[in-house]
Amino acid sequence: MPSSPAVIILGSLHYDIIVHGPGRPRKGETVTGTAWAPKCGGKGGNQAVSAARAGAPVRMIGAVGTDDFGSTLLGNLAARGVDASLVAVLDDQKSGMSVAIFDGEGDYGAVIVSGANLAIDPSQLNAEPTNWQSANWLVLQSEIPEVVNLEGARLMRAAGGKVILNAAPARPVSQALLDLVDVLVVNAIEAEMLSGTAAVETLAGAMSAAETLLERCTAVVVTAGGEGCAYADSTGARTRQPGEKVEVESTHGAGDEFIGALAAALLARLPIRAALESANRAAALLVSTPERDR
Repeated sequence: MPSSPAVIILGSLHYDIIVHGPGRPRKGETVTGTAWAPKCGGKGGNQAVSAARAGAPVRMIGAVGTDDFGSTLLGNLAARGVDASLVAVLDDQKSGMSVAIFDGEGDYGAVIVSGANLAIDPSQLNAEPTNWQSANWLVLQSEIPEVVNLEGARLMRAAGGKVILNAAPARPVSQALLDLVDVLVVNAIEAEMLSGTAAVETLAGAMSAAETLLERCTAVVVTAGGEGCAYADSTGARTRQPGEKVEVESTHGAGDEFIGALAAALLARLPIRAALESANRAAALLVSTPERDR
């Protein structure tokens, strides 16, 4: 019997170390920080937690190592209501991790070490056939090998389900993958790279980029930070959704929160405008919440 409809997240898991300081160091410079804290992340892990927080049943597919970071990442998913039974634990790999340095204004830079995320075996996706069914939405990102994303998208589309690709971080995406995607979601930087359009700084610019990207995909969401997001699809539908105005504590993870909430809303069969409103609201709540309280 097929399992109940769910958001399936195929993607990365990282153990993050968050460092706060007056600024990010220049080459050869040592900066005295003010605080540090661990955090479970990775775009896949963040989006899984976000979708679960929005009320969706969520299953995570990924990989960790047999180390303390991996145990912590699996425990965090379970504690946040995410089914992590399909996350592989690899004896010969270290878990993915990152170090993010925040400055006094809440901006950050990060270094990611992908580890086990790059060792996900496409054959792993066939381990549980009931993950692929027509009622499901599969969410992909670009922090794992594209060959894995291609196999996941192929399996989901063959079963009649839907696929969201969050093409982040910014890197080339094959047309073969985009042909299997129902909704492409990109931020300003990713939209500029994939579409070759001018800088995306306004909702009008986001809409222009979304329309250009329709040459490669059937439906596109372009986010423009606090300005909001724009949606366009091949049927002619167009939607601009202004961002919610909040006092920003930190933008870290805002895009992942948007994606998870969007997937949960689409799983619940909300119309696209309502789904984007829900995603905007979730992202606004996150960025207005201090890191320590998330």
